[in-house]
Amino acid sequence: MSVHLVLIDALNLIRRIHAVEQRHYGQTGTLSDSTIAQIIHNTSTACAKAMEKIVSYHKATHALAVFDSENPCWRYETFPDYKKGRAKMPEYLAKSLNDIQEVFMQKHVDSLISEQDEADDLIATLAVKVALRGQQVTIISTDKIFLSLLSKHIRVYDYFTRRFLDEAHVESKFSVQPQQLIDYWSLTGDNTNKIPGVSGIGGKTAADLINQYGSLKAILKADDLKSSVREKINTHQEQLMMTRKLLCLQTDIPLGFNLKDIRLPLNDGQSMQSTG
Repeated sequence: MSVHLVLIDALNLIRRIHAVEQRHYGQTGTLSDSTIAQIIHNTSTACAKAMEKIVSYHKATHALAVFDSENPCWRYETFPDYKKGRAKMPEYLAKSLNDIQEVFMQKHVDSLISEQDEADDLIATLAVKVALRGQQVTIISTDKIFLSLLSKHIRVYDYFTRRFLDEAHVESKFSVQPQQLIDYWSLTGDNTNKIPGVSGIGGKTAADLINQYGSLKAILKADDLKSSVREKINTHQEQLMMTRKLLCLQTDIPLGFNLKDIRLPLNDGQSMQSTG
């Protein structure tokens, strides 16, 4: 049987849908209990519709909604300022996640939540494992880190813009190849997650270096770097290695289940197509 595994970055999907629903009620002031209840209802309903559309459009044979652990992952221990300053999920939404997971389950999509692993690493582990078997994987997320996994068997789809984020997208946005993105971001840093790069090296310089030398490893070994670039890299070399470690997705997490556990009911995807 041909497999098409669809992996949903669950909090990425839920929080973006919630943000749209919340905007209908304004962003200022304390929300009343009735307004909160309505926002949660609307978010849950929109999440259900999104899941139907995702499964149907991608003709998934297997699907899984992957959540972050409730406990801080290893990246916070390595770098305490990881994701520092990012807006926290509203408490009322956090308390509603179990109900939304049940909504997903009603659409035959189970949820995966680890006690200690970040969703990014869980998704990467699953995607690589299935891709190595020559089967198709589609990751549903707007998180750019998954672009580093792009390959013959792994695709990334932005549900909100309704487009695949492919190699052409990576080339246009970053001027490097998908497999070079981790090295690229190691130099520039990742502002979204508050991970620092090499001070003084921006996107253009990083892309030029990657394209000239091929990899961060080759850059570090090069003996013909401009003195100004060499000085910046030498000054921040310890930080550079930490940044790369933080950016690398883990692909070897023990999962404790197999594909048959998340297989969608036969013909379910076809029946969903009529819902749009």
